[in-house]
Amino acid sequence: MFNKKAKFNTFVKYDLQNETEGFSMKHEIIARPIYLERIKPFINKQIIKVLVGQRRIGKSYVLLQSMEYLKQTIPNANLIRIDMELEEFRHLRLGSELYTYIKTQLNPSVPNFLFIDEIQEVDGFENAIRSLHNENETDIYITGSNAKMLSGELASTLSGRYIQIDIHGLSYEEFLRFHAIENNQNSLASYLTIGGMPYLRHLGTEQDVVFEYLRNVYSTILLKDVVAREGIRNVSFLENLVAFLSDNVGSLVSAQNIARFLKSQHITIPVPTIISYIQAIANSYFFHKVQRADVNGLKIFEVGEKYFFEDIGLRNCIRSFGFGKDINKLMENVIYLHLVRHQYKVFVGKHGDKEIDFVAEKNGERIFVQAAYMLQDEATIKREFGNLLSIPDNFPKYVVTMDPIQVNATYQGIKQLPLSQFLLMTEF
Repeated sequence: MFNKKAKFNTFVKYDLQNETEGFSMKHEIIARPIYLERIKPFINKQIIKVLVGQRRIGKSYVLLQSMEYLKQTIPNANLIRIDMELEEFRHLRLGSELYTYIKTQLNPSVPNFLFIDEIQEVDGFENAIRSLHNENETDIYITGSNAKMLSGELASTLSGRYIQIDIHGLSYEEFLRFHAIENNQNSLASYLTIGGMPYLRHLGTEQDVVFEYLRNVYSTILLKDVVAREGIRNVSFLENLVAFLSDNVGSLVSAQNIARFLKSQHITIPVPTIISYIQAIANSYFFHKVQRADVNGLKIFEVGEKYFFEDIGLRNCIRSFGFGKDINKLMENVIYLHLVRHQYKVFVGKHGDKEIDFVAEKNGERIFVQAAYMLQDEATIKREFGNLLSIPDNFPKYVVTMDPIQVNATYQGIKQLPLSQFLLMTEF
């Protein structure tokens, strides 16, 4: 549950510096223990650790945090790090070149640990990694910014040999810690506006400065991880599609109704093209598609889904952002991210003619969440709580609002929580 004693004005720093062969660097790292704890059970196991997530979301620093942990626990370890975004490694463009280079860095007299950042930049990397895995001379950690890498390259070549660890932007607790600020309404408003990109710690929270940085990140993701990798031709439509989905965060959409909307604007785009472009964007982890499911048995509906952005700041910087008019969308987006960050599988719930904002499932357990800006009248209260009361089970149910309410408020057994408290919960 929410730790009321947590301190948000301090953070842990690692000064990572190691002069072992093949590895020399100095970095300040603010700990993100939620990810290190997921990596630890697989350290020194013959299974490839694959860290995936959107570009600039912090995968590299989770790798560095893992390296610091190894440096402390296995002092004689040989740590080999390859960052495919650095000029130093530009010559490693083929899997065979990568394999040959790594073999020269291995030290047979000590434990070897291999870390490769943005491995999808290497053509045929999966063959090199498979060979290194089979030779069992080094423990392997890699990162990637494209889901196609998992469904294609890795799945076909390394099936059963890797574990996927999803890396997300900063949680609200991490946001407070990274920016060394207290939990209050201003901090929450800032989080809902600029999002959770870790690098923002170096820029502050001034909206104009942050949005300029985020627009550059957006361009990089769109051009490098979507257009170039997926072979997109109609870049103008791609940008308009992202804008449409950003306007419709939290709304049920489908390729068919997107096509109908475009037709009303005298633009004709075939439904299969729309589907392929949506998938191309999703492959970059830029946003997440959330399917609808019947609460009774979680039967999946094929038509109609919601889309939520991996970073709410990126969503806000690409459209005319208005905090007041967008508040419900922002609330739903950060609630969704908080649930997936804690490894829940999330659906949009349907129960008869009622919609449940989120049905989250993990290890056979469920929670149900409704988001509402303010419960300003009896009709709103009956609607938001009534949707949850209609579900005949005993799983936890929450209504999350921006109302200034006391902790542990309930309505017929259903908890009402302020958004800031919900975002600081680790158990539900």
